[in-house]
Amino acid sequence: MKVKIVNRSHHPLPAYETTTSAGMDLRAFLNEDILMKPLERALVPTGLFMELPVGYEAQVRPRSGLAIKKGVTVLNTPGTIDADYRGEVMVILINLSSEEVIIKDGERIAQMIISTHAKAEWVEVNELMETGRGAGGFGHTGTS
Repeated sequence: MKVKIVNRSHHPLPAYETTTSAGMDLRAFLNEDILMKPLERALVPTGLFMELPVGYEAQVRPRSGLAIKKGVTVLNTPGTIDADYRGEVMVILINLSSEEVIIKDGERIAQMIISTHAKAEWVEVNELMETGRGAGGFGHTGTS
């Protein structure tokens, strides 16, 4: 699948790091570093604008390395970029560590997955089919 993209940053386009990677890394496009204090949020630009085909979305997800090494993750994970959005791809980061973290220009801050999605059509009914699980949830199946 081909996706139209405008790159206003000076960084390379997102790319799959291995042949079987599902996600492509997104890089921060910054004029100056961002200092994130503990529990602080930041909206980080990427310099990327894209035109996804109808029926597709881009999901912005955390990078495990950034999460484990610095305690920084994507706040609204997964963030969804719809096919009709034409603005800049931005990433909402949060510093969940107890220390200040610096985000630098070009740093890999998140990963993006392009995925298909289905449109649901609601069918209102008075009752639902019974299952063995029923309404059980939130730990219903046990802890081990």
